[in-house]
Amino acid sequence: MYSVILAFHVIICAILVVTVLLQQGKGADIGAVFGGSSQTVFGSGGAGNFLTKLTGGLAAAFFATSMYLAYNSTRRLTSSIFTGAPAPISAPAKAPLPAPPVNKPSGSQK
Repeated sequence: MYSVILAFHVIICAILVVTVLLQQGKGADIGAVFGGSSQTVFGSGGAGNFLTKLTGGLAAAFFATSMYLAYNSTRRLTSSIFTGAPAPISAPAKAPLPAPPVNKPSGSQK
């Protein structure tokens, strides 16, 4: 369930960014007076009301999923893959190496 809500949250984030960027700014009408284009994607009346409602709904959904994910992340049980695993089997000890031969001084040989 957590993964489904997380995926839904990411999709809401992407759509919310797009809807905010589609909206017309408050100062956009002043630019149209000095030769700016008055054509809009959603027609001459604009889609201010639709985009405003869509942004509000997406913001509410974003807030709700954020609260759920924050609450659920504190209550999730975290465990390690090593919990309940048997103890690792260690390799047998290697036999000790024989001591190197001791060189006698050359003057003591007869």
